[in-house]
Amino acid sequence: MNVSTTPATSLRADCIVIGVARGPLPTASTGMSDNRLVELLGTLGATGAEGEVVKLPAPAGFATRLILAVGLGEHHHEYDLEVLRRAAGTAARTLAGAGTVALALPAPTPEAVEAVTLGGLLGAYAFTTYRSGTTAPVRELVILTDPGGRADAEAAVRRARVLGDGVNRARDLVNMPANDLYPESFADAVSAAGREFGTAVEVLDEAALRAGGFGGILGVGQGSARPPRLVRIAHTPPGVRASLALVGKGITYDSGGISLKPVGANEIMKRDMSGAAAVFAAVLTAARLDLPIAVTGWLALAENMPSGSALRPGDVLRMYGGRTVEVLNTDAEGRLVLADALVRAAEERPDVVVDVATLTAAMRFGLGNHLFGVMSNDDSLRDRVLAAAGRAGEQGWPMPLPRELRPSLDSRVADLANFGERMGGGLVAGLFLKEFVPAGLPWAHLDIAGPAFVVQLLGEHLATLPEGPDVFVFPGRQSHTANRQQSYHGFRRRFLAAVRSAGLGDVTPHDLRGTHASETSGVTRPARTQRQHGDAADRQRTGSRDPLL
Repeated sequence: MNVSTTPATSLRADCIVIGVARGPLPTASTGMSDNRLVELLGTLGATGAEGEVVKLPAPAGFATRLILAVGLGEHHHEYDLEVLRRAAGTAARTLAGAGTVALALPAPTPEAVEAVTLGGLLGAYAFTTYRSGTTAPVRELVILTDPGGRADAEAAVRRARVLGDGVNRARDLVNMPANDLYPESFADAVSAAGREFGTAVEVLDEAALRAGGFGGILGVGQGSARPPRLVRIAHTPPGVRASLALVGKGITYDSGGISLKPVGANEIMKRDMSGAAAVFAAVLTAARLDLPIAVTGWLALAENMPSGSALRPGDVLRMYGGRTVEVLNTDAEGRLVLADALVRAAEERPDVVVDVATLTAAMRFGLGNHLFGVMSNDDSLRDRVLAAAGRAGEQGWPMPLPRELRPSLDSRVADLANFGERMGGGLVAGLFLKEFVPAGLPWAHLDIAGPAFVVQLLGEHLATLPEGPDVFVFPGRQSHTANRQQSYHGFRRRFLAAVRSAGLGDVTPHDLRGTHASETSGVTRPARTQRQHGDAADRQRTGSRDPLL
């Protein structure tokens, strides 16, 4: 990544990237007043719509042979930073395999330069560790700027490189398969990074966890051959008073445990450590930028597996700090490891604590794949988190913690149950975590179940149908219509028989129209039974197969 003040027409590169705004004839927003470009873009049908990409040969007089025009949307004197980030990222992905790419996007301020640089770095990311014969990402990005602003631009590029390194470090961890990334190897990676960047790292292994009474982390991890870890990583610059604690859910693989996930929900569950990856990368980034604030990260690492030694529904755990939790659903495991880590983090009396977790399917169903939910015991903190997310180009959404849902977490045998009301499950999970935050400590909970790991299944749909209290997931492929319809009709017959045997009334095939996989886009979840789940047995049954918790 370099900064250049060479005019775009004179720069030798494999490609020059320009921004194009909407208009009768698209306007090249790069400071270049070359009417030939504008005319050529118009001839090619370019509209300047945000995200549009047009490749064209460079007119005579350019040192490069190729120009890539990226749409920026409506024309502005200064573009929104997220528009610039996305444009640079789109260009970097489009030009994968190129050698040198010059980004001549409109970046008149250091903040805009940082946005363009960061977008380019994130767009050039590729996880190729386990693949052969793949197209290499762009080898070198050059940021074009005015001569008078070179010093500020170079500082902005340096900051963006640190931020990009942090995001891509987290991406690498999330993409890594669970046979290579497990609690011990994750902890080893944190320790190695701590030595490299001068951050203090402490790792509690299973013996230390047992001696410390971390019942939540130990309980979740007891079914796996890979023992759990709790990792503390800290950036503590001298003389600072402000302090922030970050807590990350680090389930390196989540099978659901005894409450096993259904087919279709477990293939991506290596990503259930995304919160811990984000926290780890955030602390390292704070250290590399030498931010004047103490930042401590707590990574609660475990693997949730079924086995003869696994946690069972109905078991009671004694958590760190002494409270007891009845486990009604072993697939509601993230809140158990987070609870231990939250109590431990609070002992250091930070000014603020924020936890980050791929916690509930309910949040993903409610907000989709691109928004994360934010819950907090402090409205001001929640608003600050959302504002920070907006500045970073992330889409957060404020979510409540309704006191009406809290009684559903009551247990008949313990201080608390780990699973409560199903409707509003993401909010119930937040209420559970709130129980482990000391009164008076500002706390925010980020449920990132949607945006942490987005998979686009081209030509494939998922339809979910309830059979009694459980959920089956039926994957259908458009390329196998006959097999899909045959499987679907058999599946529908089983569903109808189960509904009738459960005494839930008569349901005809006509009632199921609209739930066929070929008739849906995305995920269809027909309404569940309307009876109230008042006791533990009902809650256990209805929660036993909730995917992606």
